[in-house]
Amino acid sequence: MSTTLPGPRPAAAPQSTAGVPQPAAEVPRSTARTYVVRTLGCQMNVHDSEHMAGMLEAAGYVPAPAEDAAASRADVVVINTCAVRENAASRLYGNLGQLSAVKNERPGMQIAVGGCLAQKDRSGIVDRAPWVDVVFGTHNLDALPVLLERARHNAEAQVEIAESLQVFPSTLPTRRESVYAGWVSISVGCNNTCTFCIVPHLRGKERDRRPGEVLAEVEALVAEGAIEVTLLGQNVNSYGVEFGDREAFAKLLRAVGAVPGLERVRFTSPHPASFTDDVIAAMAETPAVMPSLHMPLQSGSDRVLRAMRRSYRSEKFLGILDRVRAAMPDAAITTDVIVGFPGETEEDFVETLRVVEASRFSSAFTFQYSPRPGTPAATLPDQLPKAVVQERYERLVALQERISAEENAAQVGRTVEVLVSEGEGRKDGATRRITGRAADNRLVHLAEPPHVVGRAAAPSPAVDGAPDPRSARDVPHDVARPGDLVTVRVTHAAPHHLVADSALTGGPYAVRRTRAGDAWAARERARGGEDDGHGHGAAAATASGPVLLGMPAVPR
Repeated sequence: MSTTLPGPRPAAAPQSTAGVPQPAAEVPRSTARTYVVRTLGCQMNVHDSEHMAGMLEAAGYVPAPAEDAAASRADVVVINTCAVRENAASRLYGNLGQLSAVKNERPGMQIAVGGCLAQKDRSGIVDRAPWVDVVFGTHNLDALPVLLERARHNAEAQVEIAESLQVFPSTLPTRRESVYAGWVSISVGCNNTCTFCIVPHLRGKERDRRPGEVLAEVEALVAEGAIEVTLLGQNVNSYGVEFGDREAFAKLLRAVGAVPGLERVRFTSPHPASFTDDVIAAMAETPAVMPSLHMPLQSGSDRVLRAMRRSYRSEKFLGILDRVRAAMPDAAITTDVIVGFPGETEEDFVETLRVVEASRFSSAFTFQYSPRPGTPAATLPDQLPKAVVQERYERLVALQERISAEENAAQVGRTVEVLVSEGEGRKDGATRRITGRAADNRLVHLAEPPHVVGRAAAPSPAVDGAPDPRSARDVPHDVARPGDLVTVRVTHAAPHHLVADSALTGGPYAVRRTRAGDAWAARERARGGEDDGHGHGAAAATASGPVLLGMPAVPR
């Protein structure tokens, strides 16, 4: 079956940035202090890291060259932490141990720790790793540049943890890693009380942005070249609770999907308890909203769901999936599952296997339960032995691997439109393929026709600072650039990806050039120093690469 997406539409007009913090006056790159941001954790953390980078660049810092960034050779290294999994602390302190040696060789280097674990552990981070210069929390991202300067001036560590949100993150300058796809936060925090989750304690109660503010950010992204956005929220479909509109998320999906020039809209993560039929209708009736859905199950046992304080049961969950697939037969649905929650019996686990089998997820993020101090589940009796949890986990993974392989095998023969990505196909150079995402968000590795390969098309490891050959102004029209869309037929399948080699046998292969591909090419030329002022907006103007986007101010 063919997957049809809307054609290109006119780009939105650039938005005003009046009243928004703008980048500092340009500092010569030879004298500017360099930085690198390391991200541990979820999509929310990835987007928070974009804000951290944007604030640093607005304060005059520049990104460290790729080789230096990989080795953490920078004047400022920021670690944006996660606290959801048990190994979060060990990952942080492992990173900090490595950075200690680097800092000893770099006088004046500063290390900052932010994010959820910083919010949780606070000054304990400096107690354990005294070479850390700054600790800041989830509620005061905007303080990072000031804290770095204060630590340098006072020659002592600065720890500043706010108890409530100081500035909504999306109003901060943002250094976007991609010009063709972007994250857009519609809310922060969570009002749920899941017994295994520490996020509400660290992120606070849900705070919703006004629809006009969200749409202004989406329009600004589209004006910079993006053709895909992902709406983010800790419980994205409860959007509107703060201003009392139960249908706000469905309305927002329709409004974002109608933004001229935007071709793909996604969102993550919803909660089954508040997932309503108006959202399903908005997904099915809005062409730009993609047929993909991440729906966290956590457990298939009603008894365990009750202990988790997940306010739905397995039959309601399966009913949601049935209605989604009735409205969007080609939808790919993914999930999260926790194995070994305290008190989980073999019968409970078998129920999870039953629901996973019935759900036919295209893929699943599977986790072994780990107690998080400060959560109700951490003190529950009947914590399970590691060996029991491991054995169940392996059975679940084996089941989902089989289902993923079967679901992907059913895609063979379909014609799909793939949005070419940058950096997702780590073996592309060896396989002579390029990589991207289909409309349903499946990863697709696709071959280019023999006459295309070798004409600046095949990705190769770039020399730091040199533009990708696909960014040339005279690149052939059948060479696909990141941000372009390619129509191909799926020829092979594996559990975690599809292969589309139809171009090698005379089958479908059609490149649709997009504004996003133009913006990516302009950015790459700017990165290589050959921009002549005729590029695409800020993407071309930012010599360091990614877009530095100041958000428009919208009246509430």
